[in-house]
Amino acid sequence: MLLLLLGILFLHIAVLVLLFVSTIVSQWLVGNGHTTDLWQNCTTSALGAVQHCYSSSVSEWLQSVQATMILSVIFSVLALFLFFCQLFTLTKGGRFYITGFFQILAGLCVMSAAAIYTVRHSEWHVNTDYSYGFAYILAWVAFPLALLSGIIYVILRKRE
Repeated sequence: MLLLLLGILFLHIAVLVLLFVSTIVSQWLVGNGHTTDLWQNCTTSALGAVQHCYSSSVSEWLQSVQATMILSVIFSVLALFLFFCQLFTLTKGGRFYITGFFQILAGLCVMSAAAIYTVRHSEWHVNTDYSYGFAYILAWVAFPLALLSGIIYVILRKRE
């Protein structure tokens, strides 16, 4: 049981790290000496050093992506906190429904954010020389892992 709890905890922390990195790092779109994320657009030199950054546009779709990514981080942190609370207060045989619910919500939020960004980024950058960066890919990787950990939490029963 201890190994199972450690494995689930490791998976949850991995999802949390993926969510933090994909929300913060400036690599959602890359190309032509530019990197773009949810918060700012940066011009880079040939060596990769950042030369100039300016704020991203204030379009509604980008603000919805920002909001859902922040919500996914908040829900995942809340799920981790609730997991520890339920671990010590839940009766024997009880299930971690609340923890699983918030972790599944985190997964759905990150999926919504990545899907909106996928559909709408062409309105923002019409140049076709851009490609998706690693932070965008990490957001898509965090989605199934968050759903998986949420489902595991729902199925998991507390034992003594």
